[in-house]
Amino acid sequence: MVSQEIRARYDKLKETINHYRMQYHVYDREEIPESARDSLMHELAELERQHPELIAPDSPTQRVAGVPLPQFKKVKHEVAQWSFNDVFSPEEVRDFDTRTKRFLKEHGIHDQTIDYVCELKIDGLKIVFTYEKGVLTTAATRGDGVIGEDVTHNVRTIEAVPLSLSRPIDITVEGEVWMSTKNLDALNKEQERLGKPLYANPRNVAAGSIRQLDPKIAAARKLDVFIYDVAQTSEQFPKTQWEELEYLRELGFKVNHNAELAHGVEDVIAFWEKWKKRGRHQEYWIDGIVLKVNEKKFEDVLGYTGKAPRFAVAFKFPAQQVTTLVEDIVFQVGRTGVITPVAHLRPVSVAGTTVSRATLHNEDEITRLDVRIGDTVILQKAGDVIPDIVQVLTDLRTGKEKKFVWPTRIAECGGDGRIERVPGQAAWRCVDIDSFAVLRRKFHLFVGRSALDIVGCGKKTIDQLLEEGLIQNFDDLFTLTQGDVEGLPGFAEVSAQKLIDAIDRARTTQLSRLITGLSIPHVGEETANLLAQHFKTLGDVESATEEKLNDIGGIGDIVSAAIAAWFRNKDNRALIGRLQKILTIKNDVYRSSAAREVLPLAGQTFVLTGTLSSMSRDEAKEKLRALGADVSSSVSKKTTAVIAGENPGSKFADAQKLGVAILSEKGFLALFK
Repeated sequence: MVSQEIRARYDKLKETINHYRMQYHVYDREEIPESARDSLMHELAELERQHPELIAPDSPTQRVAGVPLPQFKKVKHEVAQWSFNDVFSPEEVRDFDTRTKRFLKEHGIHDQTIDYVCELKIDGLKIVFTYEKGVLTTAATRGDGVIGEDVTHNVRTIEAVPLSLSRPIDITVEGEVWMSTKNLDALNKEQERLGKPLYANPRNVAAGSIRQLDPKIAAARKLDVFIYDVAQTSEQFPKTQWEELEYLRELGFKVNHNAELAHGVEDVIAFWEKWKKRGRHQEYWIDGIVLKVNEKKFEDVLGYTGKAPRFAVAFKFPAQQVTTLVEDIVFQVGRTGVITPVAHLRPVSVAGTTVSRATLHNEDEITRLDVRIGDTVILQKAGDVIPDIVQVLTDLRTGKEKKFVWPTRIAECGGDGRIERVPGQAAWRCVDIDSFAVLRRKFHLFVGRSALDIVGCGKKTIDQLLEEGLIQNFDDLFTLTQGDVEGLPGFAEVSAQKLIDAIDRARTTQLSRLITGLSIPHVGEETANLLAQHFKTLGDVESATEEKLNDIGGIGDIVSAAIAAWFRNKDNRALIGRLQKILTIKNDVYRSSAAREVLPLAGQTFVLTGTLSSMSRDEAKEKLRALGADVSSSVSKKTTAVIAGENPGSKFADAQKLGVAILSEKGFLALFK
């Protein structure tokens, strides 16, 4: 059964994508970036994969988009024009390779390694060229895959398109018309001189130029073309895709020279990685690669689905703009007390990394975007650590979205939490500007050696994460992704992943370490160990009364009151609830009352001061606890003895004042005999 929420999301996605695709493919209007449309399409396809019963006949995944414009002559393609399925990651292209091998194996072909031809996916406009007896007769757009638009009069103006071939054959070929970045720059300079709007990208210019009624306009745009496929020919068809490219060159077609023959899927990924780094650093824009099974006999076996070939796929580059959902909006307090709203997002891959945060800058920006919790948004990452939300897709709203209301107080500001708007600015700040310093210190303790001990997450890293608004509460650390961190000073791809791995390892921790890291007033490492000894779980500590806490040797009235008050605070209780969901909290030092009572030092409390020559202080604490003793950080009348090593501190004097027994290191070691 499909829930109403999923069905509603599917219907909204389908309706919205159909609208955007119609605007883009038919009218050359790019209301949202192509990468954002790809992201919506990817989500739709994933829903259909999980719930095949949802698939509707009018789903954008089931047909090639676009219908002919009415002012152009319609042309019926002799060979149906397919669109490629898209993949976006090495994992997805490996899945494609696995499916291809499985399909071939089912049809008696057991090759373990498949050769693929890798070609650049040019960001332009697809055109179908028909030649009769070697002479160009028709050039048409792809249209809906069956009917296209006759644009021969414009295509003939492109010098790279041969008007006649090297021999008089009948052939239909497919290619991409594109504009160079150099010509785009020149065109935009002229547009600027005339006071006209600038063109955003060469793909739109190429599409607009080909669809002009006056061929002089297309001629002036200096368009270019690459031919990459043979749809049909009166000659013998080449046996491989690689031979097909050479066949096209022989006939006089311009073929992109950057294609490579890949021996297996890992070579495909290497080709993709190489060109992903180059991006648009050549005369034409590319948005990915296309890989095709090289052997034509394999292509014939693989055939087509209802909408795309099984033998080829478009392997897209990481998008700079994608769509995702806003799951929450939280506040980040900067070192000057300035408050920045940060959107917590459904994790999504953008520019090659997975991110889960986006800055919303200030109250005015939230109002301008009208962004709400639950909205589908376009996310953009252009080199910044935290991406920006650039657009809300209001068409996808269901009515359940929550409008964000700017508060008058926030807990992160400390004290009474009051905030104020900075005069003459869009920014708000804490009235207590010292709150950021307090927050820093709490995080430094939380990740430190005595608490969760997250290796590689030192004070400098914590400060960066706080400054960028990536974290505000302790549990935020465990929702970070590599993409959230990558780009911070000192963090490239590998170092960012190492930090995330270290944080993931800290998901399993000891109860005493977690309590130490919570920054409960008056609770340090020693008191945390006492609590872990006397309570089995964090929930037990949370529910303990002052009286029960005060019964523990080494914990006095003031500390008991502070612990109980901290756990009564609703924000702290909410934090504990979130941490319990994402952490595995062990307690190896807990012993039941009965178990403790039989140990030789049960009921006794010791305090350590000075330096021991035979062992470290931590080792001494462990030995005492193993015998049932409690170890405290302060001296009181309840203290059994103070163990004094060399150069003892003030605790030695405190013991003398209170009449508490003092043991030398020799006397301490005698306890274990």
